[in-house]
Amino acid sequence: MIVVADYGSGNIRSVEKALSAVGADVRRISSPEEMDAADGLVVPGVGAFDDCIQALEKRNLLVGIRKFIDSGRPFLGICVGYQALFERSEEFGSCANGLGIFKGSVVRFKDQPGLKVPQIGWNQVKLNHQDCPLFSGIPDQSYFYFVHSFYPQPKEPEIETGRTTYGGSFVSAVWRGNVFATQFHPEKSQEVGLQLLRNFVGIAAAPKG
Repeated sequence: MIVVADYGSGNIRSVEKALSAVGADVRRISSPEEMDAADGLVVPGVGAFDDCIQALEKRNLLVGIRKFIDSGRPFLGICVGYQALFERSEEFGSCANGLGIFKGSVVRFKDQPGLKVPQIGWNQVKLNHQDCPLFSGIPDQSYFYFVHSFYPQPKEPEIETGRTTYGGSFVSAVWRGNVFATQFHPEKSQEVGLQLLRNFVGIAAAPKG
């Protein structure tokens, strides 16, 4: 069973539909207790970093997410759900602390002539870790769908799984152990995105130990 964290934000329905399309038993949850029986957890997100963190905290989901990750079960963060894994954000004078699973901050695209912010649309992902199970069967330099003005700058280069160029190179996917996260939206990325979600469901369903 894959659970999707519902904290009152994010495109929950799109993520649910995409996971169902690849054969997952999907349930929407809004309390940490509902994570106990899950094989995998997905935290999607759109909007502001602080709004995401505060909404998760209000429902005690921050504690639940940390506990879930510590259990070793697969976790997938999408967009703001990816950014929330880091320590902090510079978005709109943000004062909320992120989960701190990874070291680093979330920063805004620098203003450049001709660069439209937010980035909205298709862009390529250059894979750094060809052995990352989340990208199994997905060709290097595949196109995924992005909608964002901010992105994380990890302080741990070893977690970098994919990079994307938009006014410069930024980390668009990370992986460490049971934790996977993407700045792009796999649920909006057609067949290549469905393959990524299919891989995540397979990782969650794999026998443990």
